[in-house]
Amino acid sequence: MNSHYRDTRKIDPNRGTTLGDGTPNDNDRIEIGPTQLAFAEWAAAGLELPNLERMREYRWKRLTQAIVDRGYGGLLMFDPLNIRYATDSTNMQLWNTHNPFRAVLLCADGYMVIWDYKNSPFLSEFNPLVREQRSGADLFYFDRGDKVDVAADVLSNEVRVLIEEHGGNNKRLAVDKIMLHGLRALEAQGFEIMEGEEVTEKTRAIKGADEILAMRCAHHACDSAIAEMERFARTNVGDGKTSEDDIWAVLHAENIRRGGEWIETRLLASGQRTNPWFQECGPRITRKNEIVAFDTDLIGSYGMCIDISRTWWIGDQKPRADMIEAMKHAHEFIHYNMSLLKPGLMIPDLIAQCMKHPAKYDAQKYGCLMHGVGLCDEWPLVAHPDKAVPGSFDYPLEPGMVLCVEACCGEVGGDFTIKLEDQVLITEDGFENLTSYPFDSELMGE
Repeated sequence: MNSHYRDTRKIDPNRGTTLGDGTPNDNDRIEIGPTQLAFAEWAAAGLELPNLERMREYRWKRLTQAIVDRGYGGLLMFDPLNIRYATDSTNMQLWNTHNPFRAVLLCADGYMVIWDYKNSPFLSEFNPLVREQRSGADLFYFDRGDKVDVAADVLSNEVRVLIEEHGGNNKRLAVDKIMLHGLRALEAQGFEIMEGEEVTEKTRAIKGADEILAMRCAHHACDSAIAEMERFARTNVGDGKTSEDDIWAVLHAENIRRGGEWIETRLLASGQRTNPWFQECGPRITRKNEIVAFDTDLIGSYGMCIDISRTWWIGDQKPRADMIEAMKHAHEFIHYNMSLLKPGLMIPDLIAQCMKHPAKYDAQKYGCLMHGVGLCDEWPLVAHPDKAVPGSFDYPLEPGMVLCVEACCGEVGGDFTIKLEDQVLITEDGFENLTSYPFDSELMGE
């Protein structure tokens, strides 16, 4: 009886008690992760899996060292992506973004406490680096009404006691995002509030070896999901009933089938709706001999963001010459700018060296040349020269950074936009393009 029960709990009956990433081989486990489909595809592709215990320890050590280096007593995090980074635990992530009920305090000695939803303290118990589970960080009006200040006082007092015990009575406390009553209560406890996002963004920017392995796996899963979306689009566009939403839904479904989590935007458009860019996908019925463009903005396997863009021509005719011209320029633009990437290069110098768009594309160029990426779009931002603010990003590129290299080419008043984006790792001696999804051959004029 017990033997049969153990067998049915296993995700992969060919393994022992743990999976290839070090997590429990338990079908009923609380900890989320990749699916059997994802593991099978990665095995077929020969991908090495991350060791999640090692990855969690790397992140915890980096955050703790960042606190010590700045002379802070601790770091208090409310941003669900920072909490994910610190603990590798999740809880209703999208709901949490606009109803902040979770918080994590990491003290200067590495002691870490999570405040979670009162009915689900168990969601982080798989990670021994989280030393305590508490509740009571929900400081939003919907939940606390006219007594938010009371809840904030209770939470701030708990933080003070923990810092006194584990932060050396250091009242310099870094905080990332906090509700107004929470900020006032912490200041009333005598804390000097420091810029927590500066700590977390710079810490998250340098990926460890296991994070890079996790990103490679997530990238493969994203490519597989895109391939299914492209197959669906090329089969169904022009049938008189397939909408942009129908196409976009395939990417969502295939991401989730592989243990991905959500997609941050709705950036898929077709035909005229690609210009100007940033129209989100909707009920428009797609037609043959039009462009379909998209930006994944996808939070995939292991919580890793895969943020790439492609533009497809779908039809039985050839794309117009101006479409091919824009596609070739966008392709050259991202690859030339990518070729500049190397460790030690200062971001202002990178901006100065990047390719510029022809005047006809300049007004509707993308919002940045490049941006960091990890658990989501992250620091740093590489701005266009005319948008760069002196002194805002005076930092060098470092090995372990991952940047998304962008291009958006469409003319004001035009009827199409080309959107391309690749995800690139900064290495010890240059860069590695992590993105291998092919570019549309017809739009490339091939």
